[in-house]
Amino acid sequence: MTNNQDDVKKTGNYIKNSITLKIVSIGILIILLLIPAGMIQNLISERQSRRDSVVKEISQKWGDPQTITGPFITIPFKKFFKDNKGKTRFNIKHLHILPETLDITGEIKPEVRYRSLFEAVLYNIKLKFRGNFTLPPTSQLNIELNDILWDKTYLSIGVTDMRGIQDKIIISFNNSAYDTNPGLKTNDLAAAGVSTLIKPLLRNETNSFSFDLNLNGSEQVRFIPLGESNAVKINSSWPSPSFNGAFLPTNREVKKDGFSASWKILHLNRNYPQFWKGAQYKVKQSSFGVKLILMADIYQKSMRLAKYSIMFLVFTFATFFFSEIINKQRIHPIQYILIGMAILIFYTLVLSLSEHMNFNYAYILSAVSVTLIISGYAKAIISNSRFALTILGILTILYCYLFIVLQLEDYALILGSIGLLIILAIVMYITRKINWYEIETDQEGNES
Repeated sequence: MTNNQDDVKKTGNYIKNSITLKIVSIGILIILLLIPAGMIQNLISERQSRRDSVVKEISQKWGDPQTITGPFITIPFKKFFKDNKGKTRFNIKHLHILPETLDITGEIKPEVRYRSLFEAVLYNIKLKFRGNFTLPPTSQLNIELNDILWDKTYLSIGVTDMRGIQDKIIISFNNSAYDTNPGLKTNDLAAAGVSTLIKPLLRNETNSFSFDLNLNGSEQVRFIPLGESNAVKINSSWPSPSFNGAFLPTNREVKKDGFSASWKILHLNRNYPQFWKGAQYKVKQSSFGVKLILMADIYQKSMRLAKYSIMFLVFTFATFFFSEIINKQRIHPIQYILIGMAILIFYTLVLSLSEHMNFNYAYILSAVSVTLIISGYAKAIISNSRFALTILGILTILYCYLFIVLQLEDYALILGSIGLLIILAIVMYITRKINWYEIETDQEGNES
């Protein structure tokens, strides 16, 4: 009976002291801690969604992202057909004609609005449109001239969010002024906008136009290159633009006090002609423009931080594990869990503080707090000042390294890969003379 009890005791001691089982248990603890790590990422996504909904609410009252289409000419014509009874009837169809030249210049005046903890980028843009139309040869229209309703010719401008229009839009067409009214004759080119009835329309000459557009919007503005030749020039005091869409600027200059950009686009660069009937072509895919982005997107940075949580757990736990081997002093799994929770609290601390202060300051404050807490705890459970300083140094290096990776966004992947390789090489160098089998044998002998 005594021998059985001794065997059970030896087995229990071996399991408790086995290095292999210790490593397995640490791995299981890391996997379990990935559950709250995932919950932290969900929290970040939830806060980001909340921010996006607030930004959308502010934008709806000021003006949504704007896409400007036009101007373009719409001419109705009669399309005759015979019905079931053989009677001749007609439907009204529409011919769309795009400008020969289209020159747009403008200035964006940005503004940041706040709602509670969140901020939204709004803007007012003042644009000047200049250009001309040349009607295509009637032989190419494939329409009887008598069927074309020339007196019902409309000049239209597509604007995605009409609430953003700040001033009356008065169009000068062939030296005559026209007031515009809300609504388009058709939705073939744009879903919303303004239009006006124009005449006379010169058939064999150049029809010139010009108008100003004062428009409110949010985050981004886009244009659709309807001209055979398009020239767009935009400048702003916003320091962090993102040029997007189907075309990038031919020339751009971005400085701390703002940016300027210009586009030069030909009709050959897009996939629709200068005139067509009905809704035969879609023009939205050719839009281009600029987005005013917030460089300090705390939720994007926090999410990137949270993805490094497993690396911090692995390296911190590995440091404590090697301390067990070197100092021959066991650390309980509960103590590992407390250390892991302290590491994870860092990410929620950064998120919550960064909503009230500069992200970099929030990061530094959180990193210092967590590093001191874990180092102090290491000193308490190991009773070794040198080990506590080692933990302090390792965490300081890790948090500084992660901070640098966040700042150098374009080089994050290569820096991350090189950093992990260096850390692995250091661990391999430090443990190169440890005989793991000998340690297991010594422990088994001690238990005997």
